[in-house]
Amino acid sequence: MPDAAPAGEIHSDRAAAAERIGTDRKERMVSDKYTRFAPFYDVLSGEYPLYHAGRVLGIAALAPTQGQQVLDIGCGTGLNFRLLQQRIGASGTIVGIDRSAQMLRQAHRRAEARGWSNVILVQADMVLVDPGALSGRIVEAGGSALSDAALATYSLSLMGDWKRAWATMTSLLGTDGRIGVVDMQDPLSWARWLAPLARLACALGGSDIHAAPWRAVEEQCADVVRASARAGHLQIRAGKTVPLGTM
Repeated sequence: MPDAAPAGEIHSDRAAAAERIGTDRKERMVSDKYTRFAPFYDVLSGEYPLYHAGRVLGIAALAPTQGQQVLDIGCGTGLNFRLLQQRIGASGTIVGIDRSAQMLRQAHRRAEARGWSNVILVQADMVLVDPGALSGRIVEAGGSALSDAALATYSLSLMGDWKRAWATMTSLLGTDGRIGVVDMQDPLSWARWLAPLARLACALGGSDIHAAPWRAVEEQCADVVRASARAGHLQIRAGKTVPLGTM
């Protein structure tokens, strides 16, 4: 008989397996939800009264320039596209990545209606996808293997393991690539009383309001730009990626 594995190892393996199952389950649940509501997302999401301000500040902090290739992580229906186009111009490229085919269909319609021929759309789950395979798909679609910048607006907090998605994002950037995160937390100061409402809205949308994924920018990037909006409910960070071990 083979030797029995130590109890601690068995527990660790089971815990890891349970965590993976939980992450995969959340990915499927969120994807299904956004697939159902994709046609109505722009109306129901509270974009212009609340969340558009974060996109404006996030893209300003990211500061992409003419001709650059920008990854739009969790691009949804393409609400970032107009602001990005104003920065990168027709010579640049937007690579929109989302796990929902229905959301990407809406993004395609947006780009087609406005004549944005420099938009590449890729269906992929940033938590589960192999970075090399994703890079290859971007190249096949006419983009570059490595991008100049990456942006995640209100998307990392939707992911069961956002740190894995972050690692994939950074691996797809070239030297001195810039990365930006816009996401949510409890409102602060005078708006603290709105925290229960903010938590409910995030829960209904599938977001973890306590995820704070912008911490990765603080911890792993240089020249960090910080901003906030809507009484601190929207947190914005952007910075330049640096080689591991140099921070």
